[in-house]
Amino acid sequence: MHTPNYFPTKEAAEQYGLSASWLAKLRVFGGGPSFLKVGRRVLYERAAFEEWLASHRCTSTSDASQMQQQAQR
Repeated sequence: MHTPNYFPTKEAAEQYGLSASWLAKLRVFGGGPSFLKVGRRVLYERAAFEEWLASHRCTSTSDASQMQQQAQR
């Protein structure tokens, strides 16, 4: 199930400059983009992944710290 609307972890990580292992940690602990689990494969819907990225948009470094504190709660 690899269509233009979905992509696997490795491709998502490469395309957005993230680590595949970091995305795996987010799947375990939460806080990451929504994903599909099809058998042993993990797929991300492109629109949902980009929405998740947009939700992390900051305008200053203090915005980023506040987001980290909220994520730890």
